[in-house]
Amino acid sequence: MAAKPNAAALDPLAAVLGHRFADPVLLETALTHPSATSPARPDNQRLEFLGDRVLGLVVAEALLAAYPGEAEGALAPRFNALVRRETLAEIALEIGLGGFLRLGRSEATGGGRRKQAILADALEAVIAALLLDGGMAAARHFILARWQGRIEAPETAPMDAKTRLQEWAQGRAMAPPDYLVTGREGPDHAPRFTIEARLESGETAAGRASTKKQAEQAAAAALLARLGVSGGGDG
Repeated sequence: MAAKPNAAALDPLAAVLGHRFADPVLLETALTHPSATSPARPDNQRLEFLGDRVLGLVVAEALLAAYPGEAEGALAPRFNALVRRETLAEIALEIGLGGFLRLGRSEATGGGRRKQAILADALEAVIAALLLDGGMAAARHFILARWQGRIEAPETAPMDAKTRLQEWAQGRAMAPPDYLVTGREGPDHAPRFTIEARLESGETAAGRASTKKQAEQAAAAALLARLGVSGGGDG
């Protein structure tokens, strides 16, 4: 039998999320990293899978409402910037999510509470927990409360990561980057692609998303970050 969660210990987080959980086990599971699993305590990976889709839907809806005149080509880079790992981790830090995570000893002592990947995955799992406990309204309320300012902030659409990476390469007399599919997982109706961006100079980085186009953008963004390139400049 699963151990009863200490719901009171999670009350401060629930308050930040704007939702009182009828089933605190959902929130506890969302906070459990694979390094801390046991037969009585499942990890948050299944919830992360669901939360990723919920976040994408709500953000896409919000972008359509905020920018009714923009074409898909302008909306896509906005979307990618809003759902990327860095943004998720930034929001997780803002709400103090790291302090509530259940981590194995090695992750807890190795700075896991501030690792981008762990924070981003946990936040997606928390979004799924909100959906399952309070319905779409609870998940949407939290997402819009934390993302709306970011959705409305830019006056113009940012240059997408693939374009920036190509311009960076061209500025150094390199060939355009190559994008290689290195992995595919999940069912046909909800695939996850892993794509590697590669420069002829040898630098590489990978991105993962539910479409090849988004995975390419994520890979390009990751490679730009590795190269120390930010914004529209060339670093």
